[in-house]
Amino acid sequence: MRRAVHRLRAALAAVCALAALPAPAATLFMGSYPDSLLVFDEGKGAVTEQIKLATGLPTSMQLSDDGKRIYVTTITTSGIEVLDTATHKIVNKFSLNDATTRYRFWGGAPDPTGRFFYTVVTKIDKKIDRYEISKPLYSVIDLKLRKIVRTAEIDKEDEKAGGGYRAGYKVSGDGKFLYVFGDKVIIVDTATLKAVDRIDLSRPEGTGLENVGFGGTLDAVRTPGQYVSLFNASDPYIHSKTFGVARFDLNSRRFDFTPIGPAPAAMAGLQVTPDGKEAYTVVTNGTLGNKRCEFWRFDLTTNAVLDKAEFPCRSRFRLGMSLDGRKLYIYGASYDIEVYDARTLKHETTWDLGNDSTGAGMVAVQ
Repeated sequence: MRRAVHRLRAALAAVCALAALPAPAATLFMGSYPDSLLVFDEGKGAVTEQIKLATGLPTSMQLSDDGKRIYVTTITTSGIEVLDTATHKIVNKFSLNDATTRYRFWGGAPDPTGRFFYTVVTKIDKKIDRYEISKPLYSVIDLKLRKIVRTAEIDKEDEKAGGGYRAGYKVSGDGKFLYVFGDKVIIVDTATLKAVDRIDLSRPEGTGLENVGFGGTLDAVRTPGQYVSLFNASDPYIHSKTFGVARFDLNSRRFDFTPIGPAPAAMAGLQVTPDGKEAYTVVTNGTLGNKRCEFWRFDLTTNAVLDKAEFPCRSRFRLGMSLDGRKLYIYGASYDIEVYDARTLKHETTWDLGNDSTGAGMVAVQ
Protein backbone atom coordinates (compact mmCIF):
# COMPACT_ATOMS: atom_id res chain seq x y z
CA MET A 1 0.00 0.00 0.00
CA ARG A 2 2.80 2.41 0.91
CA ARG A 3 4.55 1.68 -2.37
CA ALA A 4 1.36 2.49 -4.28
CA VAL A 5 0.98 5.76 -2.37
CA HIS A 6 4.61 6.69 -3.08
CA ARG A 7 4.16 5.87 -6.76
CA LEU A 8 1.01 7.99 -6.92
CA ARG A 9 2.77 10.91 -5.21
CA ALA A 10 5.72 10.59 -7.58
CA ALA A 11 3.39 10.55 -10.58
CA LEU A 12 1.52 13.63 -9.34
CA ALA A 13 4.81 15.43 -8.69
CA ALA A 14 5.94 14.63 -12.23
CA VAL A 15 2.67 15.94 -13.68
CA CYS A 16 2.95 19.15 -11.63
CA ALA A 17 6.55 19.61 -12.74
CA LEU A 18 5.54 19.25 -16.39
CA ALA A 19 2.68 21.71 -15.91
CA ALA A 20 5.09 24.23 -14.41
CA LEU A 21 7.39 24.14 -17.41
CA PRO A 22 7.04 27.06 -19.81
CA ALA A 23 5.22 26.38 -23.07
CA PRO A 24 7.50 25.59 -26.01
CA ALA A 25 8.47 28.70 -27.95
CA ALA A 26 6.35 29.38 -31.01
CA THR A 27 7.55 30.03 -34.54
CA LEU A 28 6.49 33.31 -36.13
CA PHE A 29 6.12 33.70 -39.90
CA MET A 30 6.27 37.23 -41.33
CA GLY A 31 6.44 38.76 -44.80
CA SER A 32 9.64 40.51 -45.86
CA TYR A 33 10.82 42.65 -48.77
CA PRO A 34 11.35 41.96 -51.56
CA ASP A 35 10.12 38.37 -51.90
CA SER A 36 10.43 36.21 -48.80
CA LEU A 37 8.98 34.97 -45.53
CA LEU A 38 10.91 35.33 -42.29
CA VAL A 39 10.90 32.43 -39.83
CA PHE A 40 11.35 33.85 -36.32
CA ASP A 41 11.98 31.77 -33.17
CA GLU A 42 10.29 33.35 -30.12
CA GLY A 43 12.57 31.49 -27.71
CA LYS A 44 15.77 32.69 -29.38
CA GLY A 45 14.38 36.11 -30.27
CA ALA A 46 15.96 35.83 -33.72
CA VAL A 47 15.29 35.07 -37.37
CA THR A 48 16.30 31.45 -38.02
CA GLU A 49 15.33 31.07 -41.67
CA GLN A 50 14.33 33.05 -44.75
CA ILE A 51 12.01 31.39 -47.29
CA LYS A 52 12.13 32.81 -50.82
CA LEU A 53 8.80 33.25 -52.62
CA ALA A 54 8.94 32.62 -56.37
CA THR A 55 5.86 34.78 -57.07
CA GLY A 56 7.12 37.94 -55.35
CA LEU A 57 6.23 40.32 -52.52
CA PRO A 58 3.90 38.85 -49.85
CA THR A 59 0.79 40.90 -49.03
CA SER A 60 -1.23 38.57 -46.79
CA MET A 61 -1.02 35.28 -44.91
CA GLN A 62 -3.88 33.02 -43.81
CA LEU A 63 -3.39 30.03 -41.49
CA SER A 64 -5.57 26.99 -42.18
CA ASP A 65 -7.93 25.87 -39.43
CA ASP A 66 -5.81 22.79 -38.71
CA GLY A 67 -2.63 24.89 -38.51
CA LYS A 68 -0.84 22.81 -41.15
CA ARG A 69 -0.78 25.29 -44.02
CA ILE A 70 -0.17 29.01 -44.50
CA TYR A 71 -1.69 30.53 -47.64
CA VAL A 72 0.40 33.47 -48.84
CA THR A 73 -0.75 35.96 -51.49
CA THR A 74 1.78 38.03 -53.42
CA ILE A 75 1.42 41.23 -55.43
CA THR A 76 4.40 41.12 -57.83
CA THR A 77 2.87 38.48 -60.11
CA SER A 78 -0.55 38.08 -58.44
CA GLY A 79 0.50 34.77 -56.95
CA ILE A 80 -0.48 32.28 -54.27
CA GLU A 81 2.00 30.11 -52.39
CA VAL A 82 1.16 27.43 -49.83
CA LEU A 83 3.60 26.73 -47.00
CA ASP A 84 3.74 23.54 -44.94
CA THR A 85 4.19 24.76 -41.34
CA ALA A 86 5.93 21.56 -40.19
CA THR A 87 8.62 21.39 -42.87
CA HIS A 88 8.75 25.09 -43.82
CA LYS A 89 8.56 24.00 -47.47
CA ILE A 90 6.48 25.62 -50.21
CA VAL A 91 4.14 22.85 -51.42
CA ASN A 92 2.25 24.82 -54.06
CA LYS A 93 2.94 28.03 -55.95
CA PHE A 94 1.58 29.74 -59.07
CA SER A 95 0.84 33.11 -60.62
CA LEU A 96 -2.53 34.13 -62.04
CA ASN A 97 -0.97 36.61 -64.48
CA ASP A 98 -0.14 35.82 -68.10
CA ALA A 99 1.14 37.84 -71.08
CA THR A 100 -2.09 39.77 -71.66
CA THR A 101 -4.11 39.43 -68.44
CA ARG A 102 -3.28 40.56 -64.93
CA TYR A 103 -5.18 40.40 -61.68
CA ARG A 104 -5.16 42.48 -58.53
CA PHE A 105 -6.28 41.01 -55.22
CA TRP A 106 -5.33 41.40 -51.59
CA GLY A 107 -5.77 38.45 -49.29
CA GLY A 108 -8.46 35.81 -49.31
CA ALA A 109 -9.41 32.60 -47.51
CA PRO A 110 -9.14 28.88 -48.25
CA ASP A 111 -12.11 26.56 -47.96
CA PRO A 112 -11.97 23.81 -45.29
CA THR A 113 -10.75 21.21 -47.82
CA GLY A 114 -7.79 23.32 -48.94
CA ARG A 115 -8.82 22.90 -52.59
CA PHE A 116 -10.33 26.33 -53.24
CA PHE A 117 -9.30 29.87 -52.35
CA TYR A 118 -11.91 32.67 -52.22
CA THR A 119 -11.14 36.32 -52.79
CA VAL A 120 -12.14 39.48 -54.67
CA VAL A 121 -10.14 40.32 -57.81
CA THR A 122 -9.93 43.04 -60.41
CA LYS A 123 -9.10 41.72 -63.89
CA ILE A 124 -6.93 43.83 -66.22
CA ASP A 125 -6.89 42.80 -69.91
CA LYS A 126 -4.33 44.29 -72.29
CA LYS A 127 -5.92 45.06 -75.66
CA ILE A 128 -4.27 46.39 -78.83
CA ASP A 129 -5.08 50.01 -78.04
CA ARG A 130 -6.19 50.05 -74.40
CA TYR A 131 -6.51 48.26 -71.10
CA GLU A 132 -9.89 46.94 -69.97
CA ILE A 133 -10.38 46.90 -66.20
CA SER A 134 -13.20 44.85 -64.75
CA LYS A 135 -15.40 45.63 -61.81
CA PRO A 136 -14.47 43.86 -58.56
CA LEU A 137 -15.34 40.17 -58.89
CA TYR A 138 -15.95 37.46 -56.31
CA SER A 139 -13.54 34.74 -57.43
CA VAL A 140 -12.89 31.08 -56.75
CA ILE A 141 -9.31 29.95 -57.34
CA ASP A 142 -8.73 26.22 -57.77
CA LEU A 143 -5.44 25.53 -55.97
CA LYS A 144 -5.04 22.19 -57.73
CA LEU A 145 -5.67 23.51 -61.25
CA ARG A 146 -3.86 26.76 -60.33
CA LYS A 147 -6.35 29.09 -61.96
CA ILE A 148 -9.58 31.04 -61.43
CA VAL A 149 -12.50 28.71 -62.13
CA ARG A 150 -15.48 30.91 -61.25
CA THR A 151 -16.23 34.62 -60.92
CA ALA A 152 -19.29 36.76 -60.27
CA GLU A 153 -19.81 40.51 -60.21
CA ILE A 154 -20.33 42.09 -56.82
CA ASP A 155 -23.78 43.63 -56.35
CA LYS A 156 -23.65 47.38 -56.88
CA GLU A 157 -24.69 48.09 -53.30
CA ASP A 158 -21.76 46.01 -52.06
CA GLU A 159 -19.02 47.35 -54.34
CA LYS A 160 -17.73 49.77 -51.70
CA ALA A 161 -18.43 47.52 -48.72
CA GLY A 162 -16.92 44.33 -50.08
CA GLY A 163 -14.95 45.23 -53.16
CA GLY A 164 -11.98 46.84 -51.47
CA TYR A 165 -8.60 45.13 -51.51
CA ARG A 166 -8.30 45.47 -47.72
CA ALA A 167 -11.40 43.47 -46.82
CA GLY A 168 -11.02 40.43 -44.57
CA TYR A 169 -12.29 36.99 -45.59
CA LYS A 170 -13.34 33.80 -43.87
CA VAL A 171 -15.08 30.65 -45.12
CA SER A 172 -17.54 28.83 -42.88
CA GLY A 173 -16.56 25.42 -41.53
CA ASP A 174 -19.00 23.66 -43.84
CA GLY A 175 -17.70 25.56 -46.87
CA LYS A 176 -21.12 26.98 -47.76
CA PHE A 177 -20.58 30.66 -46.99
CA LEU A 178 -17.90 33.27 -47.59
CA TYR A 179 -17.80 36.14 -45.09
CA VAL A 180 -16.43 39.44 -46.39
CA PHE A 181 -15.53 41.85 -43.57
CA GLY A 182 -15.27 45.43 -44.86
CA ASP A 183 -17.47 48.52 -44.59
CA LYS A 184 -20.19 46.01 -43.73
CA VAL A 185 -20.30 42.23 -43.31
CA ILE A 186 -21.43 40.51 -46.51
CA ILE A 187 -22.34 36.82 -46.45
CA VAL A 188 -21.88 35.15 -49.84
CA ASP A 189 -23.21 31.75 -50.92
CA THR A 190 -20.12 29.92 -52.22
CA ALA A 191 -22.22 27.84 -54.67
CA THR A 192 -23.65 30.87 -56.49
CA LEU A 193 -21.25 33.64 -55.41
CA LYS A 194 -24.29 35.77 -54.59
CA ALA A 195 -24.80 37.76 -51.39
CA VAL A 196 -27.47 36.10 -49.24
CA ASP A 197 -27.26 38.41 -46.23
CA ARG A 198 -25.74 41.68 -45.10
CA ILE A 199 -24.98 42.85 -41.57
CA ASP A 200 -24.56 46.55 -40.87
CA LEU A 201 -21.38 46.18 -38.85
CA SER A 202 -18.03 47.44 -40.10
CA ARG A 203 -14.45 46.74 -39.10
CA PRO A 204 -12.98 49.58 -37.03
CA GLU A 205 -11.10 51.98 -39.25
CA GLY A 206 -7.34 52.43 -39.43
CA THR A 207 -6.38 55.96 -40.46
CA GLY A 208 -4.10 56.49 -43.45
CA LEU A 209 -1.39 57.98 -41.25
CA GLU A 210 -1.46 55.36 -38.54
CA ASN A 211 -2.48 52.38 -40.68
CA VAL A 212 -3.24 50.19 -37.67
CA GLY A 213 -3.41 46.71 -39.13
CA PHE A 214 -5.55 43.65 -38.56
CA GLY A 215 -2.66 41.20 -38.49
CA GLY A 216 -2.97 38.10 -40.69
CA THR A 217 -6.33 39.34 -41.98
CA LEU A 218 -8.50 37.72 -39.32
CA ASP A 219 -6.18 36.48 -36.62
CA ALA A 220 -8.81 36.61 -33.88
CA VAL A 221 -10.11 33.30 -35.23
CA ARG A 222 -9.21 30.68 -32.61
CA THR A 223 -11.91 28.04 -33.13
CA PRO A 224 -13.02 26.75 -36.55
CA GLY A 225 -16.46 28.09 -37.34
CA GLN A 226 -16.24 30.90 -34.78
CA TYR A 227 -15.07 34.48 -35.06
CA VAL A 228 -14.84 37.17 -32.37
CA SER A 229 -13.61 40.70 -33.05
CA LEU A 230 -14.29 44.42 -32.72
CA PHE A 231 -16.77 46.10 -35.04
CA ASN A 232 -18.36 49.51 -35.42
CA ALA A 233 -22.08 50.23 -35.62
CA SER A 234 -23.85 53.53 -36.23
CA ASP A 235 -27.35 54.64 -35.30
CA PRO A 236 -29.78 55.41 -38.17
CA TYR A 237 -30.45 59.01 -37.07
CA ILE A 238 -27.27 60.97 -36.41
CA HIS A 239 -24.90 58.17 -37.54
CA SER A 240 -22.81 58.30 -34.39
CA LYS A 241 -20.38 55.35 -34.38
CA THR A 242 -20.23 52.93 -31.48
CA PHE A 243 -17.68 50.13 -31.15
CA GLY A 244 -18.33 46.78 -29.56
CA VAL A 245 -17.59 43.06 -29.57
CA ALA A 246 -19.28 40.91 -32.22
CA ARG A 247 -19.40 37.13 -32.11
CA PHE A 248 -20.13 35.21 -35.29
CA ASP A 249 -21.13 31.59 -35.78
CA LEU A 250 -19.92 31.18 -39.35
CA ASN A 251 -22.02 28.07 -40.07
CA SER A 252 -25.40 29.22 -38.77
CA ARG A 253 -24.81 32.88 -39.83
CA ARG A 254 -25.85 34.00 -36.36
CA PHE A 255 -24.09 36.88 -34.65
CA ASP A 256 -24.26 38.79 -31.41
CA PHE A 257 -23.08 42.40 -31.04
CA THR A 258 -22.50 44.03 -27.65
CA PRO A 259 -21.82 47.80 -27.80
CA ILE A 260 -19.11 49.14 -25.47
CA GLY A 261 -18.71 52.86 -26.14
CA PRO A 262 -18.07 55.65 -28.67
CA ALA A 263 -15.76 54.55 -31.49
CA PRO A 264 -12.21 55.97 -31.37
CA ALA A 265 -10.53 57.35 -34.49
CA ALA A 266 -8.83 54.02 -35.27
CA MET A 267 -8.69 50.53 -33.76
CA ALA A 268 -7.06 47.22 -34.63
CA GLY A 269 -8.94 43.93 -34.53
CA LEU A 270 -8.84 41.80 -31.40
CA GLN A 271 -5.96 39.55 -30.44
CA VAL A 272 -7.65 36.88 -28.31
CA THR A 273 -5.86 34.91 -25.57
CA PRO A 274 -5.79 31.09 -25.92
CA ASP A 275 -8.43 30.61 -23.19
CA GLY A 276 -10.78 33.04 -24.97
CA LYS A 277 -11.35 35.08 -21.81
CA GLU A 278 -9.34 38.22 -22.62
CA ALA A 279 -8.32 40.15 -25.70
CA TYR A 280 -6.24 43.14 -26.74
CA THR A 281 -6.46 45.87 -29.32
CA VAL A 282 -4.65 49.08 -30.24
CA VAL A 283 -6.49 52.42 -30.26
CA THR A 284 -5.18 55.52 -32.03
CA ASN A 285 -6.48 59.07 -31.64
CA GLY A 286 -5.14 62.29 -33.12
CA THR A 287 -2.73 62.88 -36.00
CA LEU A 288 0.85 64.05 -36.58
CA GLY A 289 2.28 65.59 -33.38
CA ASN A 290 -0.98 65.03 -31.56
CA LYS A 291 -1.10 61.24 -32.07
CA ARG A 292 -1.77 58.98 -29.11
CA CYS A 293 -1.50 55.18 -29.27
CA GLU A 294 -2.82 52.89 -26.52
CA PHE A 295 -3.16 49.21 -25.74
CA TRP A 296 -6.65 48.27 -24.52
CA ARG A 297 -7.24 45.02 -22.62
CA PHE A 298 -10.75 43.52 -22.69
CA ASP A 299 -12.59 40.99 -20.56
CA LEU A 300 -14.55 39.00 -23.16
CA THR A 301 -16.83 37.46 -20.54
CA THR A 302 -18.21 40.88 -19.58
CA ASN A 303 -17.20 42.89 -22.69
CA ALA A 304 -15.53 45.43 -20.41
CA VAL A 305 -12.29 47.37 -20.89
CA LEU A 306 -10.00 46.27 -18.05
CA ASP A 307 -6.88 48.31 -18.66
CA LYS A 308 -5.26 50.90 -20.95
CA ALA A 309 -1.65 51.92 -21.48
CA GLU A 310 -0.03 54.39 -23.87
CA PHE A 311 2.95 53.37 -26.00
CA PRO A 312 5.11 55.25 -28.57
CA CYS A 313 3.34 55.54 -31.92
CA ARG A 314 4.87 54.49 -35.21
CA SER A 315 3.98 55.88 -38.63
CA ARG A 316 2.74 52.41 -39.64
CA PHE A 317 2.45 49.28 -37.55
CA ARG A 318 0.53 46.11 -36.74
CA LEU A 319 -0.47 44.35 -33.53
CA GLY A 320 0.44 40.73 -32.88
CA MET A 321 0.38 38.32 -29.96
CA SER A 322 2.50 35.38 -28.87
CA LEU A 323 0.86 31.97 -29.13
CA ASP A 324 0.60 31.65 -25.33
CA GLY A 325 -1.02 35.10 -25.01
CA ARG A 326 1.69 36.48 -22.70
CA LYS A 327 3.36 38.94 -25.09
CA LEU A 328 2.11 41.64 -27.43
CA TYR A 329 4.04 42.61 -30.56
CA ILE A 330 4.18 45.93 -32.39
CA TYR A 331 5.74 45.38 -35.81
CA GLY A 332 5.47 46.07 -39.54
CA ALA A 333 7.15 48.38 -42.08
CA SER A 334 10.29 48.20 -39.96
CA TYR A 335 13.32 46.09 -39.12
CA ASP A 336 12.25 45.12 -35.60
CA ILE A 337 9.52 43.85 -33.27
CA GLU A 338 8.70 45.73 -30.07
CA VAL A 339 7.78 43.24 -27.33
CA TYR A 340 5.34 44.16 -24.51
CA ASP A 341 4.16 42.17 -21.51
CA ALA A 342 0.47 41.46 -22.04
CA ARG A 343 -0.39 41.69 -18.34
CA THR A 344 1.47 44.88 -17.42
CA LEU A 345 1.42 46.42 -20.93
CA LYS A 346 5.04 47.48 -20.34
CA HIS A 347 7.80 47.37 -22.95
CA GLU A 348 10.21 44.47 -22.40
CA THR A 349 12.61 44.27 -25.30
CA THR A 350 13.15 44.88 -29.01
CA TRP A 351 13.92 42.04 -31.42
CA ASP A 352 16.02 42.84 -34.47
CA LEU A 353 14.73 41.25 -37.69
CA GLY A 354 17.59 42.33 -39.92
CA ASN A 355 15.00 42.60 -42.70
CA ASP A 356 12.29 45.07 -43.69
CA SER A 357 8.93 43.44 -42.90
CA THR A 358 5.86 43.93 -45.09
CA GLY A 359 2.23 44.43 -44.15
CA ALA A 360 1.45 40.75 -44.76
CA GLY A 361 0.88 40.16 -41.05
CA MET A 362 2.19 37.63 -38.58
CA VAL A 363 1.26 33.96 -38.16
CA ALA A 364 2.28 32.06 -35.00
CA VAL A 365 2.45 28.26 -34.91
CA GLN A 366 3.76 25.77 -32.37
